[in-house]
Amino acid sequence: MTSPMFVFYLTCLLLGNIAQKTELKSSSSVRQESSFVWANVGEEVILRCFHEGDAAMSYWYKQTLGQKPRLISTLYKYDKNGTFYGEFRNNPRFKLDADNRKNHLKISDVDISDSATYFCASSYTIIFEFAEGTVVSVQGSGLNIPAQVHQSASESIQPGGSVTLDCTVHTGTCDGEHRVYWFKHSGQAHPGLIYIHGGSNDQCERKPETQTHSCVYNLPMNSLNVSDAGTYYCAVASCGHVLFGNGTRLDFEDTKDSHRLVYFLSGALTFTTILTVLLAFLLCMINRRNSCICTESHTRFSASSTTNAEGCVDNVDNVHYAALRVKTGSRSRKQRDATEECVYSGVK
Repeated sequence: MTSPMFVFYLTCLLLGNIAQKTELKSSSSVRQESSFVWANVGEEVILRCFHEGDAAMSYWYKQTLGQKPRLISTLYKYDKNGTFYGEFRNNPRFKLDADNRKNHLKISDVDISDSATYFCASSYTIIFEFAEGTVVSVQGSGLNIPAQVHQSASESIQPGGSVTLDCTVHTGTCDGEHRVYWFKHSGQAHPGLIYIHGGSNDQCERKPETQTHSCVYNLPMNSLNVSDAGTYYCAVASCGHVLFGNGTRLDFEDTKDSHRLVYFLSGALTFTTILTVLLAFLLCMINRRNSCICTESHTRFSASSTTNAEGCVDNVDNVHYAALRVKTGSRSRKQRDATEECVYSGVK
């Protein structure tokens, strides 16, 4: 006999599974509007985050390159102010603009130290969901920055070819180790981290006259195809700062030619279609005209025949017949009697 305790545990297990499935179906989805944001020192940056569903809590995290994510704020569903943590608490530069469907983070008077990846997240019971993240790059001139990053503007290659992207880092008087990160950003996807150079400074050289370090980092890429097109950014984490290069645009030489070919073929197809429709219309008009001419001729012929027939019938009473008797003189009597002929002639 089944014990009551076993039945109780089984019932709790089933109810738990049902509740978990219900929670999964009711979970929210979160998304961020921008994937890459450029800003100059002193400007204001607004990171937009939207929620869909029944999110009970919303969060913002900041992840500086080479470090763990740090919690910036939490926001309860019915709270519009939110709570900030750590270095962001009581910091007037950070504010939330939130309601039931959004949780935007405003950063005013941005600084180089604000360069990082910011993640928006939401939770519903036991479900925790992150958005794709927004990379913020803050740049400015005239600042005492111990490092500078330079990249070539663009590279053009053939499909299946190879290219080496260069990133030159001038670290100034900062002798500490630094890490170099490569990001790829194509217009259809969020920036993705594709490679990390370690903390080694083997590729750096010191210039005694200026007491600075100059480091060159290479990213070799082989067997490229169209999916590799995009902008590649070099980011450097050094001496407590994160700097981004201006990016190197990677294009394929035949891409423009293929686009031109597509445009040409599209135009030719459009012209051919219009010409076909026009010829079909003209052919239809010609056939219709010929049909009308044939019908009119047949009608005239029928009318003329009818008129002639009616004329013949009307003139029947006006026809006179005359009998002519012809005799042959050089024949015998018997033959004369046998060969008498009557000829009738009708006279109108």
